[in-house]
Amino acid sequence: MTEKPSIPKGTRDFTPVEVVRRDFILDTIRKVFTRYGYLPIETPAMENLSTLLGKYGEEGDRLIYKILNSGDFLSGISRDELTHDSAAKLSFRVCEKGLRYDLTVPFARFVVQHRNELVFPFKRYQIQPVWRADRPQKGRYREFYQCDVDVIGSGSLLNEIELIQITDEIFRDLAIKIVMKINNRKILNGIAETIGESQRMMEITIAIDKMDKIGPDLVNRELAGKGVSKSAIDKLQPILFLEGDSEHKISELQKILSQSKIGTKGVEEIYGIFNYLNTLSTHSPVELDLTLARGLDYYTGAIIEVLTAQVEMGSIAGGGRYDDLTGIFGLPGVSGVGISFGADRIYDVLSQTNGFPDDSESSMTLMFANFGEKEEKHCLTLLEKIRKKGIRAELFPDPVKLKKQLAYANARNIHYVALAGESEITGNYITLKDMVSGEQWQVKLDELIRKVSGA
Repeated sequence: MTEKPSIPKGTRDFTPVEVVRRDFILDTIRKVFTRYGYLPIETPAMENLSTLLGKYGEEGDRLIYKILNSGDFLSGISRDELTHDSAAKLSFRVCEKGLRYDLTVPFARFVVQHRNELVFPFKRYQIQPVWRADRPQKGRYREFYQCDVDVIGSGSLLNEIELIQITDEIFRDLAIKIVMKINNRKILNGIAETIGESQRMMEITIAIDKMDKIGPDLVNRELAGKGVSKSAIDKLQPILFLEGDSEHKISELQKILSQSKIGTKGVEEIYGIFNYLNTLSTHSPVELDLTLARGLDYYTGAIIEVLTAQVEMGSIAGGGRYDDLTGIFGLPGVSGVGISFGADRIYDVLSQTNGFPDDSESSMTLMFANFGEKEEKHCLTLLEKIRKKGIRAELFPDPVKLKKQLAYANARNIHYVALAGESEITGNYITLKDMVSGEQWQVKLDELIRKVSGA
């Protein structure tokens, strides 16, 4: 019995309509990136594991897809090792490469390798798929597209401001209502120092990053399980949940973290960002959220997360400042900051809110009906002229009954059908049918082009 075809869980096929819709998202994002002067790059789907591992924290490392070495990958592996219960340890002997987990670490590797070819500050954007061995669920996939924009080689807060402006413009152009949450990893370091748990900074960060998913009680239980003292947990809660607007929170943090050098620096940076934002007319609200942690190890400064209340979903974009990610690859002291937009989650938001424009349903505007060989040749000459005007047009490939051809046009959401049969050829005109309104006209080619193009 033939096995029913399927695809791996957490991956998806995309139909023509879905690809057109996704291209609408990617094109919208790309236009904003280029408007701000960012340049495109691409990196391989696979990277050396030495490049990927140790950059995302323990949890992130577990989600990296490893690729078996080609050829006899078990060469040199003993039978005892094959039966050993440490599969993770064995995987490093049979796997040297992995699928990229994100676009930021490959970007840092790219910068180091191509440093002599780049002009700093280097502003790049990258739109490519990434892979994570995560548990598939709503809004979470194992293969998905990221749209990243980064500037590296500058520590100026103007870069953070520009990323906030880019985010605001993208979601305004996509007609998605968002809120941007912002925090600073230096503030989180300062909080850990202030409550007496600076040595457990990463454990605290990983735990509070789950706050919106599991709630404060389970976060506290996780912190206690990781060795954070009860007194420290008690001190932590009122800081994380400071009330009031962002300005009031910043004022309170200045007092709370006054004895922490790194915490004070983080508060200064956050104050600087909001000070700049007060002079701009961003469409979307930006809020200071002290529970925002973004668990990736490489963040060192401002961190950003984008949420929408239009659908129930996690973040649809996020990023932050990384001061020395390139240092891991031999180029220390090069600061960068970036943000990543989740194209697949944005797609899901627009699908659930019917937010795609009507013309994203079809890749075709005009179809010529087919009446036979003589008419085909006539239509092909007309199509050459029509396509040169930038109009999307096609000729139905077979001279079947007109009813079937019109049904095809309807199924494809093609707006106009052109009829050029024997009488039209003799009279030197075209019958143009509007498939939406049902109206029909007899027109010359120039008039057809004006009507179809909306000129």
